[in-house]
Amino acid sequence: MPARTDESADGEDHLVVCHLDELLIARGMTLVELAARSGITVANLSVLKNDRARAIRFTTLTAICRALDCEPGDLLSLRPRHQP
Repeated sequence: MPARTDESADGEDHLVVCHLDELLIARGMTLVELAARSGITVANLSVLKNDRARAIRFTTLTAICRALDCEPGDLLSLRPRHQP
């Protein structure tokens, strides 16, 4: 098995992208509404929305997906390594 490379060495913390903005727009929902429906704070949702999260709990992911009626793959995706 090849050794893991340190993504932060080239300036990237992770390759996961959050599509919360697109999902909110598609559903005509605000971040405040999502917070009320999911039980996740606006501050935590904002961290996710702005791709500043370093991790997400399954309970948080489940709550957001239930509130948005979506699957985890609709909310998160991997950015190809060569894209900024």
